[in-house]
Amino acid sequence: MLRVFDPRHRCDRRAFLTVGSLAAGGLLGGWGRTAFSAPVPASLMSGKSVVFLFQHGGPSQIETFDPKPEAPVEHRSATGAIQTAIPGVTFGSTFEKLARIADRLTIVRSFVTGDGNHDIKPVVGKATGGAALGSLYARVAGSNVPRTGLPSNVLLFPRSVDETTGPEINSFGRFDSPGTMGSGFAPFVPGAGSEVQQNLELRLPTDRLGDRRTLLSELDRLRRALGDSPFDPLREQAFETLLGGVGQAFDLKKEDAAVVARYDTAPLVRPDQIDKKWNNYNHYVDHAKSLGKLMLLARRLCEAGAGFVTVTTSFVWDMHADVNNATMTEGMRYVGTPFDHAVATFLEDVEQRGLSDKILLVCCGEMGRTPRINANGGRDHWGNLAPLLLAGAGMPRGAVLGRSNSTGGESATDPVTIPHLIATILQTQFDAGALRLVPGMPAELIRAATHEAIPL
Repeated sequence: MLRVFDPRHRCDRRAFLTVGSLAAGGLLGGWGRTAFSAPVPASLMSGKSVVFLFQHGGPSQIETFDPKPEAPVEHRSATGAIQTAIPGVTFGSTFEKLARIADRLTIVRSFVTGDGNHDIKPVVGKATGGAALGSLYARVAGSNVPRTGLPSNVLLFPRSVDETTGPEINSFGRFDSPGTMGSGFAPFVPGAGSEVQQNLELRLPTDRLGDRRTLLSELDRLRRALGDSPFDPLREQAFETLLGGVGQAFDLKKEDAAVVARYDTAPLVRPDQIDKKWNNYNHYVDHAKSLGKLMLLARRLCEAGAGFVTVTTSFVWDMHADVNNATMTEGMRYVGTPFDHAVATFLEDVEQRGLSDKILLVCCGEMGRTPRINANGGRDHWGNLAPLLLAGAGMPRGAVLGRSNSTGGESATDPVTIPHLIATILQTQFDAGALRLVPGMPAELIRAATHEAIPL
């Protein structure tokens, strides 16, 4: 614990000297154990960030972006259809706000995940070599943002913004897996009010920090004079990180209260509006009260320089209509309503801030849902078609790519697969072809980045 940065604590010499451990990564897990410098020249990086909102559980392609209003009742959207800003294109009626800004979106109606298994394959899976997709980016861009030390790869769970929410769900795969990229490239996972996050904040007057910095430099000089090696060279990076105000990017209290209220999804679906008969009740509650603020935090991090932010709430998109999961109509009210508000608010905010060309938003889950509604009013696992939304960073605006068959169960055009999606993301962020010229670049990273991208 970096008690040295809190003037309420008595500061002994041992605690004082631990300032170097921030950059060394002793407190922050994998983050910070590698150098700040990137393995590729800055000229090969686009400077664009990615926010990947993972819809864990497998969202229905039909109740979201392909409602099939002309199909038989057992196939068409259980929530109805709503006209969008794109002539002739409808969304599921839960997505009223996204429908109004559909002319800013790219919707893929031919996205095929390949199987109906519960996992996290679009963000950690075979196509990423078992590494978090953000870890592939960090392996190219570096673990930290130059000058500020902000983690370049961040993973947000509900507890990143609300300490009253339940623990993250890693039962179907580790969202924080660095795979073979190395632990130094694992995502940084903040928690609301956690000690790790507090250690990113400077709670000591800068003049007092400067005094200690001078003293540490003098001790280094004396050790060199005695033939000793100097202290950890990463210690200077720790000072720059603290002075750069990294902790403020994670603190929503630094955001305008009106903006926080604008994003907040908690009032849209209150706990007393969710039926407690579903075993997923707590997950529905956590999703509603955290998603909007998670998207706001993602925007703040991208604005501060983070290159890859993964957002996931809870396991809420699995709408079988069984003891665990609600029906399609009820489930979309609990889950889709906050999603519609949070994503639309994020995109409008990014547009107003002039960041639309700098931030790519990706929304999808690990699979879709069966084209036929089951006897209980739910849909089951389906790997043959799934919804996919892209927006920003040069994606075509108001585009609908691909086409499904009449029941919404199969792609009627060439399928877009997970490797296509991953290549599109990585090629948005850097010159993928140049990776082959970088010594030591992992083969699985090169394969993922140089795969054929989504035809846009």
